[in-house]
Amino acid sequence: MKKSYLLNGVLVLIIVAAAGLFYQYRNVQDPIPPLKERTGPISVTSEWLNTKAAIQGLQRKLRDKPNDLKSKLLLAFAYMQEARITGEHPYYYPAALKLIDDILDQGPDDPALLYEATVAKASIQLSLHQFNEALATGKKALAINPNIASVYGVLCDANVELGNYEEAINMADRMTAIRPDLKSYSRISYLREIHGDLPGAIEAMEQAAAAGYPGLEQTAWTRFTLGSLYEKTGDLQKAAAVYERALAEYPKYAFAIGGLARLAEKKNNPQDAMRLYTEAANVLPEFSFQEELVRLYQQQGATRKANNLMEELIAGLKEDQKSGHLMDLELANIYLNLKNDPDKALAYARKEYKRRPENIDVCKTLAAIYYKKQDYQRANAFLQKATRTNSQDPTLVCLNGLVKYRLGDRVAGETLIRKSLATDPFQYTAYSTEGKSLLSQSVTKL
Repeated sequence: MKKSYLLNGVLVLIIVAAAGLFYQYRNVQDPIPPLKERTGPISVTSEWLNTKAAIQGLQRKLRDKPNDLKSKLLLAFAYMQEARITGEHPYYYPAALKLIDDILDQGPDDPALLYEATVAKASIQLSLHQFNEALATGKKALAINPNIASVYGVLCDANVELGNYEEAINMADRMTAIRPDLKSYSRISYLREIHGDLPGAIEAMEQAAAAGYPGLEQTAWTRFTLGSLYEKTGDLQKAAAVYERALAEYPKYAFAIGGLARLAEKKNNPQDAMRLYTEAANVLPEFSFQEELVRLYQQQGATRKANNLMEELIAGLKEDQKSGHLMDLELANIYLNLKNDPDKALAYARKEYKRRPENIDVCKTLAAIYYKKQDYQRANAFLQKATRTNSQDPTLVCLNGLVKYRLGDRVAGETLIRKSLATDPFQYTAYSTEGKSLLSQSVTKL
């Protein structure tokens, strides 16, 4: 009996202590995700000083008032922007998503706040390449308020990535009707591009750049994208002018530096290209800069440098994967083009295809893999889907020509290869090199 009373007494004390701890800490929020210090050239700009001060101010507000949902939303926006500027995707996107989920879990009464948080969540999911989830979240935002342009932006992007191109056009049109600005014009531009209207894409991106405020990252991004479009039409002079203007307005903008690196290679200056890609990578740890450097190192015979950087690149992408950032398509292209491992590339590409079988870029990658494996029939089957929007992307057109040539339709194949090289005569891909060789052989036989 005494043991029973003693045991019951201990249980009562445990329950009382647990209840006390619950009431003491029930209103304590999880720690606010801290701000990471920037490194390199972007750590000494006035923009960083202003950004850091604003973020630290929001963090102080949240420490004083943990349920200040508006400050929490603004902090999430700031972290989303930091992800773009610093390339620290594995940290900032999950941090921003945690803040947004905290807001949505509380079910805010303010419909404007609920709408903004829901759109923000869809935007983060897009950045993490969680496209099906982004589409579902975007539809929730649409149900809250169908009269604001931003929801149509995320719905446009999600539908593009999932290969629902007609619906993407509808969303872009509705977005532009509500608010014709940088964000809507840039989406119109991309949709025109993938439907084969490169002049129209350039026109819309010029409108996007003109609508942007000089000195902002999003304006610099539109100028970089405009330069890329000029490159696809072989106009290197205009591309260079746009990249230089982006750098004048937004110094050390990594993507513009990368654009100049690409131009240097197209002008047969590989050393300048490596220097510029290295400069861009030192500003922003963007995988595409490392990818280009690996390729250049391989071409120059710097095998050890290429292999070391390639392993670093793959490790970084796998770190992104662990944080929820789906990078299977990027890994597929790296294993195909840099590691010359089509089987490993196919494994990654199949995972991506399972998620979004209608996307033309995914189908293009699968076509390229099967072409590498000399399975031309399967390559052609995926090209039927990859070319269904009439995209005039020179690389896609050239690959389509090569496949047709290998399947025995030499006339159609050579016609497409010539079309690709006429659109962008400065290509330096494996496909353009092979295409030039086939055309040369054809002329020799005449």
